[in-house]
Amino acid sequence: MPFKPMAFASRSLAARSNEIAILSPSDKDGRTISTRRAWLLVVRRACLVVLGALAWVSSTVAEPPADSPKTLQIYFIDVEGGQATLFVTPEHQSLLIDTGWPGNNGRDADRIVAAAHDAGISKIDYVLITHYHDDHVGGAPQLAERIPIGTFVDHGENHEPNGNFSQKVFAAYQQLLATGKYQHIVAKPGDVLPIKGIRAEVISSDGNLIPAPLPGAGQPNSFCANSPVPPPDNTENQRSLGTLNTFGKLRILDLGDLTADKERELMCPSNRLGKIDIYIASHHGHFQSGSASLVHAIAPRIAIVDNGAKKGGSPSALEVIKSAPKLEAMWQLHFSDEAGSARNAVPEFIANPEGPDVANRLRLTANPDGSFTVLNSRTKRSKPYPATP
Repeated sequence: MPFKPMAFASRSLAARSNEIAILSPSDKDGRTISTRRAWLLVVRRACLVVLGALAWVSSTVAEPPADSPKTLQIYFIDVEGGQATLFVTPEHQSLLIDTGWPGNNGRDADRIVAAAHDAGISKIDYVLITHYHDDHVGGAPQLAERIPIGTFVDHGENHEPNGNFSQKVFAAYQQLLATGKYQHIVAKPGDVLPIKGIRAEVISSDGNLIPAPLPGAGQPNSFCANSPVPPPDNTENQRSLGTLNTFGKLRILDLGDLTADKERELMCPSNRLGKIDIYIASHHGHFQSGSASLVHAIAPRIAIVDNGAKKGGSPSALEVIKSAPKLEAMWQLHFSDEAGSARNAVPEFIANPEGPDVANRLRLTANPDGSFTVLNSRTKRSKPYPATP
């Protein structure tokens, strides 16, 4: 692609050369001074154009290194429609939300460890399990074999009926805890997890929600009126352990697979959360979650959808996200086959497009002032988002 700023510089140089050529020869000294000044002006303007071009390139191609001492790093790891989101704070404390699937020769555990190494850490301090479905807790035993873990955080007992598919992975997780190698926290709404560098406040856990609005929230939610009342959910999804993670002025919401019935309870008639900067789409962008009463009321700047090619990314859920007030971009881990080209994010905001999967991920680098960038490991390009007033 031709570089337009440089083309502009070439035209400017040519134009200035023409101006020099038509200077009057009647005064030799005056001509010399005018020519010299004109060329200095040309060179100065050309340098400014080149510097501006370099700044443009750096803002769209490069990103600060992952070990920058004052930033929060968030890795959105491709676990094929499950969840594995790794936070690494400026203090090098780490929080992993969910562990992906079991089986697959440790595929998801290996991808998490690769992201941890990229972040410069050799231990995961806290592993938070949102709920006991296999795409969230299934990879925990394999992960524990590959990297030291300090503390597991969860919502307590599994309340799904015996014989449900979640019972097998829950039993494996219980065996892991029973080794006595790890600290264990059962989190309740309103708890703040002891992670240095971010404030990780529990919003939902085991079917319970924060009872009162957070500071600055509590305004009437106008989006409740046109949002249908969803049926109750009786699975582990509605018991998801959800957190609001605050870093400086930046607010990041991850509610696991919390379903629309619990979203409505949390957000209607008043918005208990307030505005959110980064919304990690509930339930991988599945239609049972991510209702307008939540998504439109929190008015996120961006949304990250951790979907797979054939899991999550429901057309209706993506449409709710894309129509949210003030949304600047929607990013996805995969192109959603179900949603088709019309409803997916634009290609440069998708880590893994159609075709063979190569485990590309997204990395968000956040600053305390509320500014952040998102890097797509496939394209090697990053998109900056400046701080807002």
